[in-house]
Amino acid sequence: MVEAIKKTDFTFPGQVGVYQGKVRDNYYFEDKIVMVASDRISAFDVVLPRAIPFKGQVLNQIAAKFLNATKDIVPNWLLETPDPNVAVGLKCEPYAVEMVIRGYLAGHAWREYRDGKRQVCGVALPDGLKENDKLPEPIITPTTKAAEGHDMDITREEIISQGIVSESEYIQLETYTKALFNRGTEIAASQGLILVDTKYEFGKHDGEIYLIDEVHTPDSSRYFYKEGYSDRQEKGETQKQLSKEFVRKWLIENGFQGKDGQNVPEMTDEIVVNISERYIELYEKVTGESFQKQDYSDALGRIERNVLEKL
Repeated sequence: MVEAIKKTDFTFPGQVGVYQGKVRDNYYFEDKIVMVASDRISAFDVVLPRAIPFKGQVLNQIAAKFLNATKDIVPNWLLETPDPNVAVGLKCEPYAVEMVIRGYLAGHAWREYRDGKRQVCGVALPDGLKENDKLPEPIITPTTKAAEGHDMDITREEIISQGIVSESEYIQLETYTKALFNRGTEIAASQGLILVDTKYEFGKHDGEIYLIDEVHTPDSSRYFYKEGYSDRQEKGETQKQLSKEFVRKWLIENGFQGKDGQNVPEMTDEIVVNISERYIELYEKVTGESFQKQDYSDALGRIERNVLEKL
């Protein structure tokens, strides 16, 4: 089986800092950031013990495609992608919130609703909804951006009253979030998919708001297949979806939700290969392009050479 990229440990000329996130290793320079998408996978805010071959390439290339497809809506941080696993862009000061937007009742929002809550992040939801129903209109359910541990639900009012984001800037973030979701929904529909929910992260550069990080990837978004969606809903059947939710469901079925005292179930070669194939399937379905697997024989050397050439 292909040996996945679990971590990187580069030292580049002019580098002023480094940060290892759940999935990406970020190398900081005076005015730029080199973001290396590893093959690590996280769920319930926990990095799982085994990395997934080609996952980083999938994330990096989907994100680049959608950043380029939405830059007319809001400026974004991306400058270039010198390697299938690498993005180079502007160093922005991130906002301490993630803008989650939902068009359907799925995932975390459904679990809250199922447990009797009729508000998510201060947004009221009507009675009588089923899992995966389309919402009357998309709702924004922001979360705090935790440096480590779990991101936490937060309301619009709390964000503004606590001074996390000013009211005028938050209104702008909401406007961008809705416009990006509309664009993502249109692109997904053209590929026979439904963009169910997603999250966006924003930052500031030279006083201007920029879209940062990844966009419309399987790690940040949930997709349903459009064909058969209505029939499955009417029959109460599980929706056919492309997202990381299948990983979460496998973990839940095996007694893990990231809570204290719980252990991650064994990730066999079969499980790892299955997850890898699902990510590649999502890439091809979302982009409409054939996935070209990169050579892993010297993946770290290839990444380092390509970054050094651009620097």
